[in-house]
Amino acid sequence: MEYTEIDHLRDKGQVVTDIYEKLIAELRKFGAIKIEPKKTSIHLGNRYGFAGVYTRKNYINLEVHLNYQLTSGRVSKVEQASANRFHHTIKLSEPSEIDEELLNWLKQAYEIKK
Repeated sequence: MEYTEIDHLRDKGQVVTDIYEKLIAELRKFGAIKIEPKKTSIHLGNRYGFAGVYTRKNYINLEVHLNYQLTSGRVSKVEQASANRFHHTIKLSEPSEIDEELLNWLKQAYEIKK
């Protein structure tokens, strides 16, 4: 089955759509991004996957893939995916949480060469 962004936003609060739309608009400022809706999430990539969006009823869990481990109170979970890749889960409840700090992390993830 093919999944779409609409599938992930359906039956969610309006705030989820607002957060997602702001996130994508900000990410497009970095350059080209690939948006790949899957069964449980929306993968975001350029050359490699750098983030994932997991929609919930009233918030988004954003997974940011970096080559170091973040230490921030905003990070609710960290998984070490490989020797030099860490997946950080950050809960977004309001569009305003897509701020300079978060965009800096996403920019670093976007620019990782491998």
